Amino acid sequence: MITELGHFALLLAFGVALIQTIVPLFGAAKGWPGWMAVAEPAATVQFLLVGTAFGALTWAFVTSDFSLAVVVANSHSMKPMIYKISGTWGNHEGSMLLWVLIVALFGAMAAWFGGQLPDTLRARVLSVQAAIGVAFLAFILLTSNPFERMAVPPFDGQDLNPLLQDPGLAFHPPFLYLGYVGLSMAFSFAVAALIEGRVDAAWGRWVRPWTLAAWIFLTIGIALGSWWAYYELGWGGFWFWDPVENASFMPWLLAAALLHSAIVVEKREALKSWTILLAILAFGFSLIGTFIVRSGLLTSVHAFANDPDRGIFVLGIMAFFMGGALILFTLRAGTMEAKGVFGLASRESALVVNNLLLAVSCFVVFVGTMWPLLAEMFFDRKLSVGAPFFDSAFTPFMVLLGLVLPVGSALSWKRAKLGRALRPLRFVFLAAVSVGGLAWAMQTGRSLTGPIGMFLGSWVIMGVVIDLAQRTGRGPNRLSRLFRLPGADWGKATAHAGLGITMLGIAGIYAWTVEDIRVAQIGVPFEVHGYEMTLRSVSDHNGPNYVATKAVIDVSQNDKFVASLEPEKRFYPVAQMPTTEAAIHQNYKRDLYLVIGDQQDDGGWAVRTYIKVMTNWIWVGCALMALGGLFSLFDRRFRVAVAARKIREGVPAE
Repeated sequence: MITELGHFALLLAFGVALIQTIVPLFGAAKGWPGWMAVAEPAATVQFLLVGTAFGALTWAFVTSDFSLAVVVANSHSMKPMIYKISGTWGNHEGSMLLWVLIVALFGAMAAWFGGQLPDTLRARVLSVQAAIGVAFLAFILLTSNPFERMAVPPFDGQDLNPLLQDPGLAFHPPFLYLGYVGLSMAFSFAVAALIEGRVDAAWGRWVRPWTLAAWIFLTIGIALGSWWAYYELGWGGFWFWDPVENASFMPWLLAAALLHSAIVVEKREALKSWTILLAILAFGFSLIGTFIVRSGLLTSVHAFANDPDRGIFVLGIMAFFMGGALILFTLRAGTMEAKGVFGLASRESALVVNNLLLAVSCFVVFVGTMWPLLAEMFFDRKLSVGAPFFDSAFTPFMVLLGLVLPVGSALSWKRAKLGRALRPLRFVFLAAVSVGGLAWAMQTGRSLTGPIGMFLGSWVIMGVVIDLAQRTGRGPNRLSRLFRLPGADWGKATAHAGLGITMLGIAGIYAWTVEDIRVAQIGVPFEVHGYEMTLRSVSDHNGPNYVATKAVIDVSQNDKFVASLEPEKRFYPVAQMPTTEAAIHQNYKRDLYLVIGDQQDDGGWAVRTYIKVMTNWIWVGCALMALGGLFSLFDRRFRVAVAARKIREGVPAE
């Protein structure tokens, strides 16, 4: 009964979304308040209906309802409860339902909290958002119905992919979807503004909180996925440049550019066309990511589907929305005349450079991701583009971005005196060079990655400190003024510092990782880079839905006990699939990362050891970036409300 209710709710949601797309849009064109008012209740009803369908599917997974084909293919009665729940979105059909739920959620939130928007703009935003829902609801109902029944239900299911049975993967997809699906709101605002033919400072204020929220979730989602890959896959890396990883990273880069560009629209009413284009492209790359994951054209260890027919449907959706938005952008380009002018040495110019670096780096990732497909289609050549290409092609743009960030923060709006602005940074630059020089002196026979990364990270972090100090002015009350700075200032400082800390972590893990592979005998110590390790035992254990081979390895340094680590090899009988569970001892300086392999002919066991320098700095930096976005988000909500109140009262916004 609950399953039928969910399916029926999904059909009703499609009808409501269709009404929400047509009626308010027509009402806004005609100036009919009653028709425009349909958008808000329709958005709420659509969200409740899709939420009902998603709840019904979740209940089917929780109760192991094997009358549903998707539950049979992705669940098992012996699976722990958390993975029964996460199994709801750990498959193509369920993940698409989550996709549509988030589209509906953002539309409903725009209806609930969009009272400050002009009536016509609000109606058009909600209509465009509903149109996205219509397209993907049709995709689900026609090609990916999660409520498809089994003619003869089996006794048990086929289990969820064992790699997805992990806490990191339980939370990674929802955060990731909240991010790149959330960018649909920026797209809806951009298209609505193009239809109205008006982009101004108020529009910049309205679009920023939605983009910021999506960017925060995307940051958390990418970090969780990277963390999962690091400890679960057993290869010791945090980023593989896999097509699906790139699919989420490209919108993140463009969303970061959009956030900075929207500041210029808000402050100076400049870069209007570029900001609108970024809003279109950011969501467009989210659709490209959906196509990559669903079409099967590009191979990935965590793609959801391998169905060209579904890929063609998604390609059609992408062509409709991207093509339509870009055509509208072309037609309306003349109405987005910039009002603010600025000098070459100004914060606006620095933000333009920031945008160009982020956009070009996104294009580099896109070319590297799609080139194997294009080479096979047009040149009949099978190519593989891996980490070496991305590292060499992408890194220079991030180096330039790191160099520009402190300089841009030091410049004033409209016109700045470059020498005066850079004067406080000269000692910071020397200090950062000293840190890089220290890293160079400490390493022997290694690449420049470590010293350059240490310099850049230090330069960005110390630049943040100087920027905060400059904002507090002079005098005895600097500390109190520091804590009274707006949330947006603290958000920028925290996010930029987080980026600097992440740069330090990436430099450490790339430059100074130690790897050792050997056959270890039980009870016989071996030494790796100053650590003495002893394989104490290897034994078999039974888990809830797997069997495991668990090793116990004692680690000591300078005759002092460090830790007893227990790496595992698991085998899931239902899925007939093995997984690796690394054992990791962490602190702020390094990770001891141990993986147990197979038993060898001489009775020993293959043991892989990594010493990863400053790995945790990567996750700390990502957390700080998300926290900085959160600080700014609360500040922007307040300022949006103030701006709206001034507009309603007839007072020009600042």
